Amino acid sequence: MKNVTITLPEAAAQWARVWAARNGTSVSRMVGDLLRLRMEQEGDYEAAMRGFLGEKPRRLKSAGGYPRRGDLYERAVLR
Repeated sequence: MKNVTITLPEAAAQWARVWAARNGTSVSRMVGDLLRLRMEQEGDYEAAMRGFLGEKPRRLKSAGGYPRRGDLYERAVLR
């Protein structure tokens, strides 16, 4: 673990102390958990973006064209 000093507005620091006390943790643990969660989310996003951008482009429209609106709403599944 690495110790870090942060500067917060007094209202934010007070809120963090109250939240941590209500949840049985410390402000340090709360901030550490928030940063870890953010780091994991960013890593997940970057991995998903690499996977998406790594896909070969493909055509969205087929040679048959799009169905008519009426045909879509006449299906038995929708009744």
